[in-house]
Amino acid sequence: MNEEKYIKLAKVLHTLPNGFPSTESGVEIRILKRIFRPEDADLFCDLRLDFETPQQISERTGRPIVGLEEQLLEMSRRGQVFKLDFGAMKMFKMLPWAFGIFEFQLQHMDKEMAKMCEEFMGTYMQQFFKSKPQLMQVLPIQKKIPARHEALPYEQVSNIIDNSQSFAVFECICKKQKGLLNKRCDKPLEVCTGYAPIPGFFDNLEGYRAISKNDAYAVLEQAEEAALVHLTWNIESGHFFICNCCGCCCEVLSGISKLGLKASDVINSYYLAYINPDECTACGICKEERCQVNAIDEDKNVYKINLEKCIGCGLCVTHCPSEAITLKRKNAADIERPPKDERSWFVKRASERGIEITKFLCNYSASLDRFPVFACGKSGNLPLNRLSRA
Repeated sequence: MNEEKYIKLAKVLHTLPNGFPSTESGVEIRILKRIFRPEDADLFCDLRLDFETPQQISERTGRPIVGLEEQLLEMSRRGQVFKLDFGAMKMFKMLPWAFGIFEFQLQHMDKEMAKMCEEFMGTYMQQFFKSKPQLMQVLPIQKKIPARHEALPYEQVSNIIDNSQSFAVFECICKKQKGLLNKRCDKPLEVCTGYAPIPGFFDNLEGYRAISKNDAYAVLEQAEEAALVHLTWNIESGHFFICNCCGCCCEVLSGISKLGLKASDVINSYYLAYINPDECTACGICKEERCQVNAIDEDKNVYKINLEKCIGCGLCVTHCPSEAITLKRKNAADIERPPKDERSWFVKRASERGIEITKFLCNYSASLDRFPVFACGKSGNLPLNRLSRA
């Protein structure tokens, strides 16, 4: 009976826009057994991609309200669902595998789970890169964006930070996983950042270290110095994280750096780097120390950009001693505007995969139009000053 619950859970996860493919070894089922208790696997299948209160879940599914909130809180602690906590009111929604359950295993990742995730991620990422919109978009180093090109808000690191009221830093799940397998690089571990429109959101959140706005900018500067790429969700608004990623550990960037896929099939970006051959001194810093996706080739004692691999992050620009490298905005025809918000991303991705998503969305959606959510600068119709944190 319990085995059937995990098989059903795997099918539900694969029916979500992000997917959760089966493997010959069945490692995906072993992962779910490690993360979910049987009763949690059963409840997860009744949840939605929209936030709901326990009362709403109870009324919609017919599940008893007694003990429901306590179970959902435990599922949140285990990294299975996403929780919004306003003290007297708590809201929950299901998480896809990535970005979602995998990243929220930060506090639970050990060597055994790291091995299973490594085995599964090969299959997962192969299916994931076949559909668009891409999961992540690049946030270029802002000071290197050409002044004559006005960057749109969703292209700017400062837009996410300045429109937030809570800030946190936490360890990179990809680097942590690789470290448990003795495969991690020597780049900084605690460099991923979280954001919320609500004051004090991260104060008592396990695994997150609350920081100030100035600290958030400092973390990103540290990441830039360490040649880490700023990545966030590929949407226009509602960003709640900025990952700082390397090409060796990051599952997304590895699609370019290791699998050799075209950058545009893996990640959304708006700029490309260009090297002036007349100014390039062939020092090799850009290729050997800065680029995370193997997008720089040597050609007759000068370097040139492989435009199919370049993600326009700007890391090569910042440390070129001869200032031979610049960022240029892509041609309009080559730019893919991201979906408006989280829900729009889910709907578009589901359409691309040919799956039905309506059953995972609620008519009384607790998204941007009704409730305050994890979305920068959005408060909905329920005033924040009426809410308190436990």
